[in-house]
Amino acid sequence: MSRLQDRRDARDGLKTLSGRQPVVAALDLGASKVACFVMKPDGINREERTLRTVGVGQAQSRGVRGGAIVNMDDAADAIAQAVERAEAVAGVAVHGVSVTTSGGQLASHRVCSQVSLGARPISDHDLTRAISAALAQVRMPGRRPIHLLPIAWSVDAQRGVRDPRPMFGRTLGLELVVVSISETVFQTLSFCVERAHLEFHGVVAAPFSAALAALEDDEMDLGCICVDMGGGSTSVAVFSGGSLIHVDSLAVGGAHVTADIARGLSTSIAGAERIKTLHGAAIASSNEDREMIEAPPRGDDPGAGPVIAPRSLLKGIIAPRVEETLELLRERLKASGAALEPGAGIVLTGGASQLSGVREVAVRVFDRPVRLGRPKRAPHLADAASGPAFCAAAGVLQRAAFGPREVVSLRALAGAKPGPRDDRSTTPFGRAATWLRDNL
Repeated sequence: MSRLQDRRDARDGLKTLSGRQPVVAALDLGASKVACFVMKPDGINREERTLRTVGVGQAQSRGVRGGAIVNMDDAADAIAQAVERAEAVAGVAVHGVSVTTSGGQLASHRVCSQVSLGARPISDHDLTRAISAALAQVRMPGRRPIHLLPIAWSVDAQRGVRDPRPMFGRTLGLELVVVSISETVFQTLSFCVERAHLEFHGVVAAPFSAALAALEDDEMDLGCICVDMGGGSTSVAVFSGGSLIHVDSLAVGGAHVTADIARGLSTSIAGAERIKTLHGAAIASSNEDREMIEAPPRGDDPGAGPVIAPRSLLKGIIAPRVEETLELLRERLKASGAALEPGAGIVLTGGASQLSGVREVAVRVFDRPVRLGRPKRAPHLADAASGPAFCAAAGVLQRAAFGPREVVSLRALAGAKPGPRDDRSTTPFGRAATWLRDNL
């Protein structure tokens, strides 16, 4: 019997003994690590807008490359390990998880709609009509919506309305952002989580969840760009006026820097990762030409000595890759047409953002103020789980506790089945519109 099957049997026994617990679990599925955060409802402090986790677990990621699952069994095994470690700390059984990822070719699309109003206060039914009219314009074959977020409402062309109920007017306008992921990647994630014997509650875009954990309210209102630098990809979420307005991703991350070091120094991937962590930097430092570093040789030849190189060579490998990644992201943002506020700052999250000198390179590339983000809404987290690498997982809990409110829940979107294009009621957007009519 496989290790994964053993874990499934043990998990079934634990669930039978403990019963269903009202917990929220977030799973950050990355190329370098899998992290699980568990929170109970009583861990939410609404007065201070903070939350407390009862369990944190992580495991080395396996079966994931470039933000995509390439080995189902290995990925499911890593998920099960991370969840089990969080369960052991929390003392509760986790039955389902919301997965945050930056893979799957994350993208966003903005649509606008306008509906006529009668001589009565604006009601939920009017909001539903505006949302359904916006969703009817969306055509994204082969993609699955994972977030449907209002950017702004307007009443009689008066913009900036947060909640139009129960205002009066002749027309109600809506600007909606639709964040989507590849349908095949979505189905693969769902199947992988189920192979780990967990219920799949949906997908949260990693840059969006990281921004919820790391950004201040003022930053969202005045405009901010959250760049999540992971192992397999680099993604971005743009905020303006307190709302998410754009999401994008690049399949380039910290693992590519590690691979460049391994090639440049003729060392192993493990040795390159260790050197990057201990000595890596994206900017020049004093005496780096005279400072030498040692790397283990590639292969298992016992007679081969360590690879010795100046630290300046290491910097010469890292800096171009980091600069190129950020420049590609900058050009993608310019091409997107997203309205970037003139004074919008940059907040860096993700494990790759912790590399020395990345912040300074980002300042030079974007010509904007840059800071490093941390999960500010979970002040009790231990040092090992409170860094930029854990913003995405903490942000999923933040979203569950405090919003923002989406027009369709994650579970409703996760349960929508793709169908024939000529039958709108069976498509994800058709199911979303049906859910709106029944539940909003």
